[in-house]
Amino acid sequence: MLRWGLLLPPALLAGGGAFYGAAVMRRNESERLPSSPPRVVKVVRGMPYRNFGRTGMVVSEVGFGAWGIGGASYGAVDRAESLRALARAEELGCNFVDTARVYGNSEEVLGEFLRGRRDRWVVATKHSRKNGSMTESLEVQLRRLGTSAVDLYQIHWAPRDDEHALYEEIYRLKKAGKTRFVGVSLDSPGDIDYVLDHTQIDAIQLPFSLLDPRPFLDRVVALRRSGLGVIVRSSLKEGFLTVKFTRDSMFPDPADQRHSWTREQIARTVDQVERYRFLEAEAGSLARAAVSYPLSYPEVSTVILGTKSVRQAEGNFGLAAGGRLPVAAITRVDELQRELGLVSMRSRIDGFVRALLGR
Repeated sequence: MLRWGLLLPPALLAGGGAFYGAAVMRRNESERLPSSPPRVVKVVRGMPYRNFGRTGMVVSEVGFGAWGIGGASYGAVDRAESLRALARAEELGCNFVDTARVYGNSEEVLGEFLRGRRDRWVVATKHSRKNGSMTESLEVQLRRLGTSAVDLYQIHWAPRDDEHALYEEIYRLKKAGKTRFVGVSLDSPGDIDYVLDHTQIDAIQLPFSLLDPRPFLDRVVALRRSGLGVIVRSSLKEGFLTVKFTRDSMFPDPADQRHSWTREQIARTVDQVERYRFLEAEAGSLARAAVSYPLSYPEVSTVILGTKSVRQAEGNFGLAAGGRLPVAAITRVDELQRELGLVSMRSRIDGFVRALLGR
């Protein structure tokens, strides 16, 4: 974690400090662009696959987000349709699925689907610090999923400094063979710093979208050096980047997590989405552009898309996979994010000082 009491390097204080500082800031801003094209290790039924960090696993670059099929946060769902959606995702080359015990009955649905096909899927789930200890919870989750081990077990939301025991427990579960690899779901640059500096985690999950460039872009260089698997969530900003909502949209279902959004929050998000409509010319639709944006970065292993129906599976795995935005479009996106205030000045200063210190 960067401490603000550090002395600045002499170069910043010398006569040429302003020029040096400007050069470093330009370098910091250029690092927000993809460093190279993503590396595709194979293609399965049209779906590109990427390395999952340094784990040795390869995963479909678009993964199945199973929150929705649990019926607890995005409205009621039909179990049979959920099973058909999973099957269609598999037909279209998807092999990665992400869930959690708190996602309604998502794990039970997956357990039913995975019978006879467990070896075709990379299964990730999470401990949400509910329903007993992590070890007790995982045993229940394994029964729900119908498997003896998961491929990735994650701590749902990064533990605080005084909760390091959670990391020790998840390492023990990995050593016991209950999970092949371990990860943490997080949402701030400070979370990333802590994971990189103090843990032996194999992967992280974080939000990254046109409307949420942080924390990924704040720490993209550090993530590149780390070799961690990187799972991106919320690339469609709860569906708003599909442009199917208006300023007057409402979410009356209490089981829909957007039910708590205020009218002002909905209107502001819709207005911001409209500013990105120029990307439709690049990708054919804003939804595809929104998924192509994180997929343009080689540090990203997979982008998980919430899927509840066969129709959504067709779009998420048949149309979104393989998308990339050209550097010119990403540069324009970066400029717009600054204009919209989505890149905080504190983050830019933090990145500037980290660069000065060679971090």
